Amino acid sequence: MTLQRLDIQNIRNITHESIQPSPFINIIFGDNASGKSSLLESIFILGRAHSFRTSKLKNVISHEKDFLIVSGSVVDADAQSLSLGVQVNSKAIDIRINQQQSYKRSDLAYALPIQLFYSKSYDLFESSSSFRREFLDWGVFNADKSFLLAWRKFKKILLQRNDLLKKKQIKYIKYWDKELIHYALIINQFRCQYLEIFIPFFIDTCQFFLSKSNISFHLNSGWDVSKALSECLDLNLENDLRFGFTRFGPHRCDFSILVNGYVSKDVLSRGQLKLLIICLKLAQIRMLKSTYSVSSTVLMDDFNTDLDLDNRNKLLSYLSSLSCQVFIVGNCLSEFGPLLDITSYGVFHVKRGHVFQTK
Repeated sequence: MTLQRLDIQNIRNITHESIQPSPFINIIFGDNASGKSSLLESIFILGRAHSFRTSKLKNVISHEKDFLIVSGSVVDADAQSLSLGVQVNSKAIDIRINQQQSYKRSDLAYALPIQLFYSKSYDLFESSSSFRREFLDWGVFNADKSFLLAWRKFKKILLQRNDLLKKKQIKYIKYWDKELIHYALIINQFRCQYLEIFIPFFIDTCQFFLSKSNISFHLNSGWDVSKALSECLDLNLENDLRFGFTRFGPHRCDFSILVNGYVSKDVLSRGQLKLLIICLKLAQIRMLKSTYSVSSTVLMDDFNTDLDLDNRNKLLSYLSSLSCQVFIVGNCLSEFGPLLDITSYGVFHVKRGHVFQTK
């Protein structure tokens, strides 16, 4: 999907702005607190109906305003146009697609797939496993729509099992275990099939940015897959009862990256680690587009942090080669270098909540 038009109303210091971005690279620059990240946040809200900067979407509404609206039109690979809209007030979130209400966040996510790079993205290996699962499952979610249904059913059963554990109702747990195992294995299969395709893209991207050949991706499914999950649940039932929750299953999935046999975060510099995480996301973007015809909208905040000019140039060139829509934020235009390898791009200067297109 490509965002053709974006309309923003009452999002932080942006009162009312409209832009028509380039279908490829879009450079956004301006002083601190000018509204650059708010512009990026608006696009994210349009694709996810939540913010990456706050857990409460109502906090995004401009001071002394009662609501926010972000809307836009997108076009798919078949040149079919779609209108999207999100309106938020203190009580509700209204999602519309083609002017029709009662849509879910997942509908927006499929209509405008967004890959986000921001400060917390680069803490991927320092954060809890939930952040790494979110990264992995975003790819699986876009590769196969059946994954979402299986995941939702698993989560409902997991909640039921955890409730029984807390109440010590052992006699009902076996019944729910059968359903839990059924969907757990489906979810694990989705992830493994996805990674089988994804990992070669990831290794290739790492070689371009890091020039390291001995990089490996390791999946922890959430239990010892050399054993049946039923056996694992049986053996750990006593501990699950003591803790009051299910400690093994796909909801505990995690992954790690090794470099020359060592955990990546222990042997790479901060700049190299940032490049490694960028490689993960770029590989996902490239893989989804080439294998599943899913074109991501890329949002990149704090472009220059921990990256030297050479790597910034390589990143811009690589993003341009993906032929997807990209929005990159920086403080000044000079941070982006001479832009010699980019044939098509737009430039937006943000000043005190107003957006001016300069190219």
